[in-house]
Amino acid sequence: MSPHPPTTGAPLRRALKAAAHAAADLCVLPLVLAYRASARIAPSRFEELFQGFSQRASRWPGLTGSYLRGAFYHHTLTRCPRSCRIEFGTLFATPLVELGEHVYIGAFNNIGHVTIGDDTLLGSGVTVLSGKRQHHFDRLDVPIRLQGGTFSRIHIGADAWVGNGAIVMDDVERQAIVAAGAVVTKRVAERTIVGGNPARVIGRRDATPLPAEGRPVESIEHVEVGR
Repeated sequence: MSPHPPTTGAPLRRALKAAAHAAADLCVLPLVLAYRASARIAPSRFEELFQGFSQRASRWPGLTGSYLRGAFYHHTLTRCPRSCRIEFGTLFATPLVELGEHVYIGAFNNIGHVTIGDDTLLGSGVTVLSGKRQHHFDRLDVPIRLQGGTFSRIHIGADAWVGNGAIVMDDVERQAIVAAGAVVTKRVAERTIVGGNPARVIGRRDATPLPAEGRPVESIEHVEVGR
């Protein structure tokens, strides 16, 4: 007798999922076309226009909402594979976002200019800013709101995990972990575990010795990071 049971239901599940994606595509088609038309009419304000459509998409509830959001962002973000899942209440500030395969973005996230690698997880309430200089404040004779800012693309590597409520303002390398509530103000190295405000090294996912500010841990279970 084979130690592995036959996967007779797999083709059926794939067919049902494909049908669900096709139905979601049809449902969001008017919204996708409306966004594209409005962006052509006012190309200089495409990000502001996109934010309004993202706000609407964020309110679709339940599993149906997940499929609808996936379909909408599949057709509007720079890259959003079908395998991505984006939960309720998440807002995108720009369509210039690139998501890898099997990316999970939890509820009530705020996402700026970012590239996210395959298999990466973002918990709930995560904010990914477009760098650390979104608002310039060098002059005291001009209100901050009038000084402009610089938007930078953040890169979050493959197989990384960003915990609930974290704020990310710099790159997070592959297989790194950002603890819940951490504030990332400088690059997080590969396989490093960081926490705190500002975020500092609190562990590693491998046996590599830590720098002076960190402490070695044998495995991920030794560090509480939150989802």
